[in-house]
Amino acid sequence: MSTVALKDVTKVWPDGTVAVDRVSLDVQDGEFLVLLGPSGCGKSTVLRMIAGLEDPSAGAILLNGEPVMDVPPRDRRIAMVFQDFALYPHMTVGGNIGFPLKLSGVEAGPRDERISDVASALGIGDVLGRKPGQLSGGQRQRVAMGRAIVRRPGLFLMDEPLSNLDSGLRAELRAEITGLTRELGVTTMYVTHDQAEALTMADRVAIMRKGVLQDIGTPTEVYGRPATLYVAAFLGSPRMNLLEASVYVHLDRYIALNLGEQALYLPWNDIRARPLAHYHGERIVVGMRAEALTPVAPDSPGDVLQGRIRYLEHHGHESLAFLDIGATAIAVDELGKGVTGSAPTGGGALRRFGDALQRLTGRAEDPLEHRETEKASVLNDPGRHHRRPAELAVRLAPYPAISAGQPLAINVRMDALHFFDERGDRIDVGWR
Repeated sequence: MSTVALKDVTKVWPDGTVAVDRVSLDVQDGEFLVLLGPSGCGKSTVLRMIAGLEDPSAGAILLNGEPVMDVPPRDRRIAMVFQDFALYPHMTVGGNIGFPLKLSGVEAGPRDERISDVASALGIGDVLGRKPGQLSGGQRQRVAMGRAIVRRPGLFLMDEPLSNLDSGLRAELRAEITGLTRELGVTTMYVTHDQAEALTMADRVAIMRKGVLQDIGTPTEVYGRPATLYVAAFLGSPRMNLLEASVYVHLDRYIALNLGEQALYLPWNDIRARPLAHYHGERIVVGMRAEALTPVAPDSPGDVLQGRIRYLEHHGHESLAFLDIGATAIAVDELGKGVTGSAPTGGGALRRFGDALQRLTGRAEDPLEHRETEKASVLNDPGRHHRRPAELAVRLAPYPAISAGQPLAINVRMDALHFFDERGDRIDVGWR
């Protein structure tokens, strides 16, 4: 088995592009860790550096506590499963699975026995004599898995192995992969852009954006207490509602969160009130997931917001209502590219917030040689956030007896709110 440790690992391409920026993480023996993020965020590059297919520009990679910078890929006891299967088309299924053993000099008898055992475990024992071109996508993926497993590696690296398959087969193989790796007790690092895969398969999830590690924790932790605004926006379906709010403190009574034309009130005895009090007179981002919102009668007591339905989406098992409550939404651009939107104007705290909303987090994402210069320019980058009228996503029963344009009141679970500062970092009393 294996443990993996990355210590401030950085990868800069020859053109100066920072693919991975000072990533540090530890993977425990037997753990299933998922690297999650959009295309181009550096997650596959991390895997390739661990495998020895790429050399890091800085930092250290350790396997079982030992540095492996000078260890060739074949000696790292690592098996990698690729997105495109990478099977030899002229070989049979048995030949593909047994090829690593043949290269290692394993004799035919023991080799055939191990091939048969692995193929039976993966449900492809009846197709050992076929060529890859005669197999379905799911069968080809099982062959690729079998070729990795047969080597009995200490570490599995899987680079989006299910992305080329249809949704039904992906769900089936998700369960097979997690069950098999846990049965074998093999440490696994799995790369995906699919949050459903990450949240259902992982022991822990590491979320990346543009080479920077944004958050790491169990699926419950990263979903329930996202460390940054980007993670909050990236995880969840429908996405978390992110609203601009002005903070006003009424000492020993409550904190008012003004959401445009309406407000929510956080009691002073709430443990989160003290950290929020530091933002008196300034603006923050308030996040609320659809499950924290419940339709109620308009005159109901409690923390109630009034709105009007802009449109409905029907998903069979539920309907989603998108509500105009007169607030301003903060939309997060996944890739950090420029998006058109109205920029906040004015001075003081409002201007500071408006400037800072142009970036996703305060974490460095610039080339190593020019960090401070690039940080200053990031403040004026219009692509990190943009503001637009809020459409609050609310879950309803399937095909409700309401329609677009009708009013709707919703109760807000105040204990389920998330708060983020102008840097995009979580406002909390200390997290996790």
